[in-house]
Amino acid sequence: MIYSLVGYYSLVLGLIVGLTLFYFSFKNFNNATILNSKILSFTFLQFFFVVISFLCLIFSFVVSDFSNETVFNNSHTTKPLFYKISGTWGNHEGSLLLWLLVLTFFIFIFLLKTKNQPTKYKILTLVFQQVIIIGFFIFLIKTSNPFNYLFPIPVEGLGLNPILQDPALAIHPPILYLGYVGSSIIFSSVLSATALKMISISWATHIKKWILTSWIFLTLGILLGSIWAYYELGWGGFWFWDPVENVSLMPWLALTTLLHCIMVLEKKNILSSWTIILSIATFTLSMCGTFLVRSGILNSVHTFANDPERGVFILIFLFILIFLSLFIFFFFHKDNEKNSNQFFWLSKETSILINNWFMMYFLSVVLIGTVYPIFLDVISSEKISVGPPFYHKLIMPFLIPFLLMMAIGPKLKWIKSDFENKFYLICLLLISIFLAYFILKSFNQKILINTILISSALYLFFITIRDFFVKKYKNLSQNISHFGFSLLILSILFNNLFSSEVITNLKLGETFENSKVNIYFESIDSKKSKNYDSIIANFIIRNSNGEEDKLSPELRIYNQPVIATSEADIKTSLISDKFIVVNLVQNQDYFNVRYQVKPLMMWIWISVILISFGGLISLIKKNHEK
Repeated sequence: MIYSLVGYYSLVLGLIVGLTLFYFSFKNFNNATILNSKILSFTFLQFFFVVISFLCLIFSFVVSDFSNETVFNNSHTTKPLFYKISGTWGNHEGSLLLWLLVLTFFIFIFLLKTKNQPTKYKILTLVFQQVIIIGFFIFLIKTSNPFNYLFPIPVEGLGLNPILQDPALAIHPPILYLGYVGSSIIFSSVLSATALKMISISWATHIKKWILTSWIFLTLGILLGSIWAYYELGWGGFWFWDPVENVSLMPWLALTTLLHCIMVLEKKNILSSWTIILSIATFTLSMCGTFLVRSGILNSVHTFANDPERGVFILIFLFILIFLSLFIFFFFHKDNEKNSNQFFWLSKETSILINNWFMMYFLSVVLIGTVYPIFLDVISSEKISVGPPFYHKLIMPFLIPFLLMMAIGPKLKWIKSDFENKFYLICLLLISIFLAYFILKSFNQKILINTILISSALYLFFITIRDFFVKKYKNLSQNISHFGFSLLILSILFNNLFSSEVITNLKLGETFENSKVNIYFESIDSKKSKNYDSIIANFIIRNSNGEEDKLSPELRIYNQPVIATSEADIKTSLISDKFIVVNLVQNQDYFNVRYQVKPLMMWIWISVILISFGGLISLIKKNHEK
């Protein structure tokens, strides 16, 4: 109980510090030097109060303090310590407190690292950031208090959803939130720079490291979520266009586009309007993701809350922020780029602009596919779900020119380019087309669209490999990220084309056999763990080439809450994953068995790590140069 009291009053004190900072920043804005010496101390004090509050919630989970409603709803005495701690943010209230913790941490680091920036710019950025922080403080205290008191005190808690009791999901939210909340600093900074007419090359260089930091964390956060869904949910794939997957992908698409825009702004002082709009869009999409997940509107295994009051609060707060940002953009930003916006048709900036439009198209498709079912449900009470075919049909054709432009664009010069010494581009394209055709012909796959898709991905793959040898350390970060992206697209395409699946019902001792695989249900074991009992089904898998594998998927029955989950067994190699999951067929002795062979799954994960590593190289290089 003492932890809950300290945690709650720490939140209240943090809100008071935020309101104080906001008031004095406005009052002394024209005499900013008075405030400059104190803002860092006050910002640290606010961060300190939120840290205390967050630690109190962790301690409440660790000691199983069921007088705390959040602990009661999301923990249990038999839960392992690791999942007690990670359960702190595995729920609505705790995850929002984590959001607030990262918000206050980022603004403190921002002020610490921007000592060479104008004082007015720093203080105005702080003001905008405090608007967001104060909004989250009020949201937490009024509608989502993580320290609500229960009396009489329950003896036992309700437990954490078993699918959330996983190491990957324990670290996935903090990493993802670092990406989400990083966009708030970009948002506050761009509004401040726009209001003070500071959008320039030097500002672009300064904010680029924050964009890179946010982008790296968001990329890794999405990767961890994808890996978790792959082996924990038993879906047997890396991406299913689940609505909550989509709401993390949308800010990533906007942030990736922003990253390329800031590179142009840093070089030529153009595309400033694009930069401002994309900064606002990235943060708005991050907030929209929060609204959709927390409001209960989306139907997904990832969603936390089902409380309209919370959703309405976030929606109103989001509209206020959007209105504020658009007001500043239209009234303070003067576009002085009339001449510089006339790009030569064959130049690096033109290629970046074209790819920006492609990225915005991809973003629009994902946004419509995610939001359209919600609006249809509200208007006509008709429930539909938008699945992978919708996204594949709309995205795949446009992915081809996008990849070609991604391959050719970096080879062009700024301002004006030509086709001199570019013969190798045509040679590599012809090699890519021939190789793609040969691969598909060998495996009897559909030729036309698949050849074009695979050859465009191979084209980017070959060009980035060439750059490693020809340019060596020049544009190393860009080459690594682009190479990782080409590897990602190739891995996804081959994974989709060459995957195989067997779904059957088997009793103990029975065998399933076809031309490719023999599945023998060998035995059943049982195991008792601290907070669940498990039934282990042992299978012997023999492939047509004579290889034999032993796989043992599990059925787990958790004690609190009493939920049964399926745990896949996966044999991973660089070539393919062999994936098997079982479920009990109700009122029968049969097990439903799903066995899949998924080519190049490991390379999907490796490619995303390479993409992130390219961003990290760029970040380190920038700091090193300074």
